[in-house]
Amino acid sequence: MKSELTLFDRALTLLRYPVRNNETLQAWDAGDEYLISHIEEMNLNDGQNILVLNDSFGALSCWFSARHNVTTISDSHIAHKAITANLTRNQCQPITLLDSLAELPPSVDLVLMQIPRNNRFLTWQLNQLRQVLSADIPIIAVNKAKEIHSSTLKLFEKYLGETTTSLAWKKHRLVFSFANSPQTTLVEPFTTWQVDGQPFTLKNLPNVYSGESLDLGARFMLEHLPSDDQHRKAIDLGCGNGVLSVKLAQLNPNLAITCVDESFMAVASAKQNLLDNLSSPRDLRFIDNNCLDGFNPGEYDLVVCNPPFHQQQAITDHIAWQMFCDAKHVLCNGGQLLVIGNRHLGYDVKLKRLFGKSNVSLVAANKKFVILQATK
Repeated sequence: MKSELTLFDRALTLLRYPVRNNETLQAWDAGDEYLISHIEEMNLNDGQNILVLNDSFGALSCWFSARHNVTTISDSHIAHKAITANLTRNQCQPITLLDSLAELPPSVDLVLMQIPRNNRFLTWQLNQLRQVLSADIPIIAVNKAKEIHSSTLKLFEKYLGETTTSLAWKKHRLVFSFANSPQTTLVEPFTTWQVDGQPFTLKNLPNVYSGESLDLGARFMLEHLPSDDQHRKAIDLGCGNGVLSVKLAQLNPNLAITCVDESFMAVASAKQNLLDNLSSPRDLRFIDNNCLDGFNPGEYDLVVCNPPFHQQQAITDHIAWQMFCDAKHVLCNGGQLLVIGNRHLGYDVKLKRLFGKSNVSLVAANKKFVILQATK
């Protein structure tokens, strides 16, 4: 795995977060290189106020901090940790690092964007830029060429303004835009919808998975959550909008629940949804984190988890493995981890290796998903 980004006689050492032995995934991609090369060829004067959106692991933040005033906004706790570590690793100048719920800075000369996968989030970010930028401020975005569809460009044109694209380079393309469209209606941050078959409504911020309806995995999991009120402290790991926590709380009135996700918008959505849908006061906590970093051992008796199988653009199973290891660490003896996953992911093999074959059982299954219980 290559860890040194070298361009224009400069070199940066960049690592993903968390740092893993035998890492196979790089901390930057050709899109970062394309964007850096294009900006360097523009020969900007030093001291520009550059706003960076959705920097994955810090390549853009580190590179441009050498000569400019950089503000980086990301919805990812892990990206924040990676950016901070890579800035330190390369002895970079300090930057301003904000989460995705923060207001945009008042003074911006140039915007650089890694185009997010989620079109709701992209629409919201473009609309935010349109509200604050003057028409002469360039916005330059990048993504894989195959991911920049005509519908993507229409979003830029509708919610931001005049938009053109570059030629493809190493399978990536740049998008050039200006905030000069006719003023559009402000995009509301929350999408609100009724959950089919459940007595509650959910609100999702723009970058939260399954933003307008319940995904099939969560729908299946809702049918098999414990309802005996014997558990006392639970974690909803990778909580998303908090749908599992809402149902758990309704089924178990005495349960203390901690919602954990690496997305700042997910944690904020989960908090909003639990406060909206619970009628009585609860012991609730909401934490943005890399899995369960820093949690005390043996403190919880239930962890529910619907693990992701990708990080940024890369498909990987290391996040699920870390979630399972962290869950075992925080569970007390006799505590239970309840996991849902696609059949083909083979989570049963991982859980049996970690908890022991006799301590893993099948709770339920359908054609697409399995729900597994692992007992410590």
